[in-house]
Amino acid sequence: MSRKKSHTTREKILSAACDVFVEKGFRDATVAEICKRAGANISAVNYYFGSKEALYQETWHHSFAESMKAHPQDGGVSADAPAEERLRGHLKALVERIADESTRDFFISQMEVANPTGLLEEVMRLEFDPLRDKTLAVVRELLGPDATERHVDFCETGIISMCIYPMMMRRVRLRHGATAIGPPVAFVDDLGAFADHVVAFALAGIAALRRQL
Repeated sequence: MSRKKSHTTREKILSAACDVFVEKGFRDATVAEICKRAGANISAVNYYFGSKEALYQETWHHSFAESMKAHPQDGGVSADAPAEERLRGHLKALVERIADESTRDFFISQMEVANPTGLLEEVMRLEFDPLRDKTLAVVRELLGPDATERHVDFCETGIISMCIYPMMMRRVRLRHGATAIGPPVAFVDDLGAFADHVVAFALAGIAALRRQL
């Protein structure tokens, strides 16, 4: 098998696996269906990935890498910029990444949360921990030297949570419309304005907490 054909087959399997895992989750997805959609022999999964479990992990990892390539964590803001601008870059990138319908890692993650396998836990930790460390560093800088790690952790968790749920509900409603299940949340139609609002809200909260320390 030529290197070009091998690469193409592997990519087709990853693409098909992504669709199937998003639609059905790990347990209800079958290697047979993935290979059928990819136009590949059923033995190709073992040849390229070793197992269905390894394919699942690589599918999420591949989807996440594509998502980060499209929406880098810094949001286009220089590492030398003030902490306020760097925080805005982080949150803008996060909002855009979750809202982007072409990124699939969040839907795979949702299916994993709904029906856990434990297969993505380590893969996700290895990717998310370095990203979180960078955001924690920005928050720590904004809070000042008197902040404890507990203060930093709580602030970072609160800020990120403000981004994730509205954007996830936005994706669900775009996909399912009026049939989407969940508590009412304002539909975000201006991602930039929403990111600016979250940053302003977060900076005001951080400033208020810093005055109390």
